Amino acid sequence: MDFEVNYTGEQQRFRSEVRSWLEANVPPAISRRPTTDEESAANYRLRRELGRKLGAKGWLYPLAPKEYGGGGMDVDHAIVLEEEADRFELSLPPYYNSGGTLGAPTILVWGTEEQRRTLLPPIYRGEVRVWQLLSEPEAGSDLAGVRMRATRDGDEYVLNGQKVFIGSDNGTDWMWTLAATDPNGERHKNLSWFMVDARLPGITVQPMDLLGAGESSARSGQKNTIFFEDVRVPASRLVGGENNGWRVASTHLELEHGGGGHIGRNRFWHALLDYCRNTTRDGRPLVEDPDVRDTLADIYIKAQVGRLFGLRNFWLTYAKQPKSYEGPQLSLYMKLAGLWMTGAILQSIGPEALTSDPRWGSEDHFLEAQQRNGIVLMHPGGTADIQKVSMARRIGIGRATRESAGKVS
Repeated sequence: MDFEVNYTGEQQRFRSEVRSWLEANVPPAISRRPTTDEESAANYRLRRELGRKLGAKGWLYPLAPKEYGGGGMDVDHAIVLEEEADRFELSLPPYYNSGGTLGAPTILVWGTEEQRRTLLPPIYRGEVRVWQLLSEPEAGSDLAGVRMRATRDGDEYVLNGQKVFIGSDNGTDWMWTLAATDPNGERHKNLSWFMVDARLPGITVQPMDLLGAGESSARSGQKNTIFFEDVRVPASRLVGGENNGWRVASTHLELEHGGGGHIGRNRFWHALLDYCRNTTRDGRPLVEDPDVRDTLADIYIKAQVGRLFGLRNFWLTYAKQPKSYEGPQLSLYMKLAGLWMTGAILQSIGPEALTSDPRWGSEDHFLEAQQRNGIVLMHPGGTADIQKVSMARRIGIGRATRESAGKVS
């Protein structure tokens, strides 16, 4: 079965240009997995510097409009850029930045022209990093239930409240969030969307100890609790109008729920295959065990299906083709496949998959991390049940009118 796509001669020419540039500009140390906070901070600095270089070429956000600092490229060239970055174990951007992947498209759709020209260039050029602040202690998958308050006071809004499961490590420059501007108003018509400077007085960031973070936040995805105490945000940072935040959020939720797709190999698969080739049981490599081989084949097939779903959604979105259920379909598939994989790996490899002990576990603890994250990732970006509900609404189950996919561009 052929899992590959075909490329034009122009795409292949562009691929050679991109590959040469990346080989000359990506520091070898950038792919090393940090094991201490100091190494994490150093790796983050390398990634931000690479991001600024990519931004100067228009390659950090290749599909974003050129007039706002993006690359202004078509989807065919963007696919090549994403694939070549993936060869270096990188994504675009090469660091966590939901402000660029989710927030910037939202501003592009819902912001004023002044907001686009003020807020988008620093993101697209890699000058700032931005976190999303959505979930709260009592509002996660039920995002419309957020309670953080935003009260108008002259030319400012005063924000008070708490957000959880936010960001990563090494801090952020800006934050975007949903807050209730009419706490007693009708549900879905009482929220507003803000871009906030992370340096404003009254913002406190507190790291969280979570299952997905592992033994050291430097080795995996740290999350944070963020407190707002009388944080004064300029009214010019309100995007999409007061009490219109739920409609504004439909854009980034469409992308977060799989509508934007993704490009690249399944890196875990290659690491798993190498582990099974180089690890022995009863004097034979694991890969020679028939049951292990069957499981590896199933994992490969599921990974390729997920890759093709991701490529399809990427193309549909950025080639501006009609969409319906495809975003939540991808999200649901990836969640369920990841959870299945967690059980299949444990059954095939045994308890070694559960330990970070270097005498028994995998190099860089990638198996132990997968055993945690296969469970953890059932929740972020909407649970599996949320994806099912979204799919049902979009294909017209139980409703006279089908729900439309969120507007992306």
